[in-house]
Parts: sequence; structure tokens; C-alpha cells
Amino acid sequence: MAKFRREDALDYHAQGRPGKIEVIPTKPYSTQRDLTLAYSPGVAEPCLEIEKNPEDVYKYTAKGNLVAVISNGTAVLGLGDIGALASKPVMEGKGLLFKIFADIDVFDIEIDTKDIEEFVRTVKNIAPTFGGINLEDIKAPECFEIERRLKEELNIPLMHDDQHGTAIISAAGLINAVELSGKKLEDVKLVINGAGASAISCAKMYLAVGVKKENILMFDSKGLIHKNRTDLDAYKQLFASEHIHIGSLEEGLKDADVFVGLSKGNILNQEMIRGMAKNCIVFALANPTPEISYEEAITSRPDIIVATGRSDHPNQVNNVLGFPFIFRGAMDVRATGINEAMKLAATKAIAELAKQDVPDYVNLAYGSKNLSFGSDYIIPKPIDSRLIAEVSAAVAKAAIDSGIAQRKIIDWDAYKAELENRLGKDNKLMRSLANKAKSNPKRVVFTEADTYKILKAAQVVRDENIAKPILLGNHKKINAIADENHIDLSDMTIIDPLLEDESNRNEFGDILWKKRQRRGLTQYDARKLMRDRNYFGAMMVETGLADAMISGLTRKYGQPIKPALEVIGVQSGVSRVAGLYMMMTKKGPYFFADTTMNADPTAQELADIAVLTANTVKQFNITPRIAMLSYTNFGSSEGAVPNKVSEAVSILHNNYPGLIVDGDIQANFATNNNLLKEQFPFSNLVDKDVNTFIFPNLAAGNIAYKLMQELGGAEAIGPVLMGLNKPVHVLQLGSSVREIVNMIIIAVVDAQNKK
Repeated sequence: MAKFRREDALDYHAQGRPGKIEVIPTKPYSTQRDLTLAYSPGVAEPCLEIEKNPEDVYKYTAKGNLVAVISNGTAVLGLGDIGALASKPVMEGKGLLFKIFADIDVFDIEIDTKDIEEFVRTVKNIAPTFGGINLEDIKAPECFEIERRLKEELNIPLMHDDQHGTAIISAAGLINAVELSGKKLEDVKLVINGAGASAISCAKMYLAVGVKKENILMFDSKGLIHKNRTDLDAYKQLFASEHIHIGSLEEGLKDADVFVGLSKGNILNQEMIRGMAKNCIVFALANPTPEISYEEAITSRPDIIVATGRSDHPNQVNNVLGFPFIFRGAMDVRATGINEAMKLAATKAIAELAKQDVPDYVNLAYGSKNLSFGSDYIIPKPIDSRLIAEVSAAVAKAAIDSGIAQRKIIDWDAYKAELENRLGKDNKLMRSLANKAKSNPKRVVFTEADTYKILKAAQVVRDENIAKPILLGNHKKINAIADENHIDLSDMTIIDPLLEDESNRNEFGDILWKKRQRRGLTQYDARKLMRDRNYFGAMMVETGLADAMISGLTRKYGQPIKPALEVIGVQSGVSRVAGLYMMMTKKGPYFFADTTMNADPTAQELADIAVLTANTVKQFNITPRIAMLSYTNFGSSEGAVPNKVSEAVSILHNNYPGLIVDGDIQANFATNNNLLKEQFPFSNLVDKDVNTFIFPNLAAGNIAYKLMQELGGAEAIGPVLMGLNKPVHVLQLGSSVREIVNMIIIAVVDAQNKK
């Protein structure tokens, strides 16, 4: 699992606007007329319509897309009973997940009571505000009664995710694991360790998918739950076994087909697993420490399928695969609840999705070329964007078929398309690239390690297993900055080129001299240059002592470029390097070039920049669709700029016929397909969803990305330096820690691709 530090977690929640969620207006509000319509007196009209027809609340308000995440803080993940107020960060986090995975808005509600009656009464009283209610982190057995009462008394989708989320996801994994083991659900002997809310719900869901009740053994802290025990509540009694002779978990596991752990860490060992049946299945779901570590479980025997709750191992049982999409489907058909048929439909949809071909972007994110249904892939990955369409649609259909939907869906293809378009692609690319970087971390040398931001970013990527930092600079200064800011530099190499053994510097200098001796560089000057950290760092990359270099935080952009060009050089067939910015927006990533290097490129150079950019975009597993921008459209005006852009397009069409590219074209036509189709239906870009923009000169590209960043709210990632033989990337002057981390991710992925 990703490492983090206490200070980082506190800073994340506190910096900027405190918390993780905010309310954003969805209607215009800039004029007096807007305000008159939004509030008094205009607001009276929808109020009167809703009074006449309560269903109109879904037409005139946000109720249909609003979920309450409600808790009393009595069973907060890994923290226990910390109270309502202290649970608020968790509930806000749940709200964030609802939004980014299913485009559902959330108000978090923390209720300061442990009394069932008072809790139920409070939720009932506020229920008219919401289209759905997600109960969270409420301890057992109270959670069972609270959910039962509210489901009976309310007519909107409601679910206690701690109970049903894990049940749905683990049951999907169980279906597939049992199939892979060559067995049948109705025949498997299943042992559950744990008897809380989640365990009880899991057991019920396993019955729903085909496991036989008599084949389930459930253990709590006192041992096997069996018929002769007198300390069982009504919920545990449901799974009381006839096998009263079984005295321990180890005995219960003898010849068992499946173990499901919903208890605490390190209660299972390899010998216990070796006593299980052939082709056994182990779901060690305690978090953050599983009942047995993944490594121990997987090495205990060759015929095992293992799942955990952790993201750093295959087969993560993660509730985010379920709850956002279950509520999405339920609310889209205005279901009056979430029934067993809907939960079962979600389970089966998740299980089925794991059997389908895995999209390239998922493989990219997890550093794989061939993720496919098998023992290491029984559950889809959380970043799989197909989940929203497949699971939500299955839940919606089950609601309709079971008679609790108040709205019908006729065109299911259109509904799935609507779901797929809901989220956009604003931050999925960086998540995918970060996961790819983690799959094979590279050595990254930092030439400005005597700065707080670089050291902080180095700590982050080291902790996240994204990169292996090498720090260049003065030891004393670096350690002083680290100590002052509580930055952990353990396992990081620190090199001061000024103090480096002279023979090493001379060796580096001689390599450079041989490259540049016919360009006026003497051996003495080449060796002297190795005292410069940019030259030294570039030479580390060139000689294979590092895989990538990051520089530029405190220096003008051009200063690190010269050493990189002289030491590393450009790729074969590349005439010049260029700079690319990735602009992350709600509509997805857009790629801008050249934004940093070439002041006034020729037509041939523009074509070369377009090819460089296309190859870079392809490395991110995205098909480039390129607009060659100008202030004209397809020769509508003569001039030096449109003429060279038009010539560049001709070069590309002739030499790269498979490339999706056209121009000269104005930016508004490139970004508005309806406008383009109406005026220029002949263009190669019609219906192509342009994502890559080549600017006619440096001024245009640089101005455009900065305006989009500051006024358009896009996150700018870059500049990505294209065309060098090995990865060197130059930061914007004064980049933030987040921006530096993003550039390190790009550098690591670049290094992986170049290898």
C-alpha cells in the first residue's frame, strides 16, 4: 500500500480550502436576473410545482443526484469508536469517491448519538433532501437494526456499505475464483473468520450466489459459531453450525475450499493453508494487515488463489468497485430502495467484467501487457472505466425487473453511453501513469537537491515506490533542509559533484570531450564542466548510473537544456527537441506543443514537432488526433503563418498517411466538432475528437497553455521534453511539489519506454 506520513495527510486535508468537498453552483449567477430566478421571487415557481406534484422535485432540484453519507462514528475504519465529529474526514472522503467514480454529489452528515431511535428519527427527518442514503461506519449489531428500520420507513435507495460493499465485491471474486478452481459454489466448504456486520452480510451474499448454508463455518473471537452456544445474537444465530466438535480455526480449515477473513491481521499461517483442500481460495481481507500476508499465502502452495484488501497486490477487494455504481443505477431509475436482486446484479456484473478483455489503459496503469482472467485477476481494477456502465446498468435493470423502479429505461445503449460520458477523463491518465511508474521504478537524479520542494518530492516518490531518487548537491545543506522540514532521506544516494573523486569527474569529462572535441571543447574544459550538477547529472544518465534526470526548478528553462543536448543528444532521426504540456481537464487530457523550445519553426520543423508529439502521446496509450493551429481555416487567408502550417500539413499527409492530422485550422473549429462538420465537412478531423494541438510558434503555444491553466482551470503537467536520446525533463521555474511529482512520474514512464 502507498506509504504516507502523518504531516502529509494533515497537510492534504488542511491546505487551501479545508476538507475535500465543496458546493459549486450549477446555474448562472452573474446578473441580477440570474439571482432573481435562483432565489426570490423566481424560486417560488418550482416550489409551487413540487407542492402540486412531489415527483417534480427530481425535475427542479438536485435531489436525484444527491446522496447523504451518514455516520455516528462508532466503527470508523481501523479506528473504532472515535465519535461523530472525528469521523467527518472519512465521510468527506467517501463523498469524494462518489463524485470521482460515479458523478454523484454528496453531503456528509455526522449524527452525534448512539441511540438507535434517535439515529433513525434524525435520518428520517432529513431524508427528503436526498435521492439516496449511504450509511457508514456504524458498529454492529446496531447497524443491522438501523438499516432494517430505515429501509422499511423510507422510499429512496439506502445501503450500509460496510455490510454490503465487501459482500458484493468479495462474492464477485468468489464466483470467479471457484470457477477457476474447477469447483462448484454449491459444493465448496467455506470458512469465515469474523462475525461482524461485514461478515454476516458476506455470508448472506455467498448464499445468494450458490454456497450452501450447511457448508459455511463462521468463527468469532470466541471460536466457532455453533448451535450449542448461548451467547449468540439473532444475526450470528443465522450461521450457527451443527459441527459443535470443531474447536479451532485450524480444525475448521482442514480440507476447506475457501477462507474469508474479515477479522484481524496475522491469525492465519502457511501450515493452516496447507491443510486446506486442493486448489484452495484465501480471501484475507483485514486491512491494513491481512490475516496472512499476500507473500506468505502465495508461497504456501502453488494451487492457491489469493485476494486481499490491499492495493499493492493482485485481486484487491475494494468497495469502490461497488457502491458508487450501485447508487448510480438505483438513483437513475428512482428506485425506492436497494434490494437483494440489485445487489446480486451488481455482484454478477463485476464478476463478468473480470472475464472480458482488459482495456489497454488498465494494462498500462498496472505495468502489464496482458492482464486477463485468471488467478491474479478475478476482480476488475478500480480504474476500469467500464464499471460505471456495466454495474450501474445491471443495478438499474434489476430495480426495474424487481418492480421497485419509478422510472423506466428504454434505450439501454443510450443509457450506457450517458454513463460513460458522465465522468470525463480529467485525472485518469495521471493515475494510470503513476501505477505504471510503480510497476518498475527507475533511478531519477535530481540536480537541485538542495531545495525543499525537490527533497519533499523525492521523499514522496520514494515512499510511493514511483522512483529511486539520487540527490546532487552539498551533503550538509541537503541534510539541514531535510532535518528542518522533517524529510526522511533514508535509502537515498547523495552525491556532491564538487567533492566527488576527481577520477570519476575526469572519466565523465573525457566522455564529454570525445563527443565535443571537434566542437571546440578542450579536455580541460570538459572535465571542469563536470563540477556543474546539470552536466554531472546528464552524464549519470548517459552512462547508465541513472535512468532519468530532473532539473530546472531554480534556473531558467534553457540552462539545463544545453548540458542535456551536449551530453545525451537527440534521438536518431530527430532534428530538434520540442516541449509538450499535458493539460488535464474534465473533458480529458489535451496535449499542447511546442510550448517551450522553438520560437518560430519552419514548415518542416512544425511537421517534425507534430511527429514527436504524436509518438509521445502514443506512449500514454492515447491515439493522437492532431490539429495544426493557425488564425485561418484551410487557406482562408494568405500569410506567413497559415502558409507554413498548410505546408506542414501537406508534409504530414504525404509522409505519415496513418496520422490523424489536419489544418491550418482555428482553435474553436478544432475543439467544436459540430462547428467543424457544418463549415468544413471535408476535414480529416470531423468526428475525431481532437486531443493534440500543434501551435505555429512558441508565443502562441506558451500563451495558450498559460491562459488555459490560469483562466480555464486546467492542470498543466510539463513541460515534457521530447526528442532527447534519454530521459531528461526540465521543470517550470518555481514548480509546486505536486507538479514536480507529476514530472517525475512522466520521467519514470519515459525511462521505461526508452528501455
